Amino acid sequence: MDPKKKRPLTVVQLQATPLPSPLPAAVAMAETVDFASGDGEAWRAALGAYDRRLAALDKPDLLDADSFYRHDLPLLLHGRDPDPYLAKPELVQLMQWKLSRGKWRPRLMDFVKSLDDKVVESASRKAFAALPDLSKAITELTVLKGVGPATASAVLAAYAPDVAPFMSDEAMVAALGNVKEYTLKQYLAFAEKLQAKAEELSVGGESLTPSDVERALWSSAIASKPPKAPAGGKRKR
Repeated sequence: MDPKKKRPLTVVQLQATPLPSPLPAAVAMAETVDFASGDGEAWRAALGAYDRRLAALDKPDLLDADSFYRHDLPLLLHGRDPDPYLAKPELVQLMQWKLSRGKWRPRLMDFVKSLDDKVVESASRKAFAALPDLSKAITELTVLKGVGPATASAVLAAYAPDVAPFMSDEAMVAALGNVKEYTLKQYLAFAEKLQAKAEELSVGGESLTPSDVERALWSSAIASKPPKAPAGGKRKR
């Protein structure tokens, strides 16, 4: 491990015993799951591989961004209960996470950075107050320039992972088929599917949230992707 790179404690723990690269086929298969599957053990294996899949992307600053989004931001938001809000710098960091984990769209970051602090706080207050009504909560957030249903879902998932899953490309494809329409209607259909799956898998005292289901699907999709071409080969841009 490069000592210059900071990694979240959970990731360090998971990587304390180096794994072969690439993973043996049997291990990789055990960490992938189909949306139709009701095998709770398989889902938890895919979820458990999330940190390693994230690290395997080898994207600068992604691990720190993910740690902020999954650990620090929820604490900040709930620390403001009963009137939670999202501060503009936190929205910028959330957007950094979203774009780093998915497709980089610099224009969205520019829009978010140009927002007024008070406008972000006001919109997010209304959105959190609207929960568990996802339709109203998403609508309150998408008044912000650069914040579409996908980014809005990330905001809500940070505060209420048991209600609002993040609208990632990978989870959308897994749950709804090869359709990536970033509309409120599509998000509500997606959220309903993940809520139902989380309820199905939450048995025997072990529970999964819709956000856990999303991360398991993302992890599974990343595991199923073909390995990167060797250095020196052609790369898509």
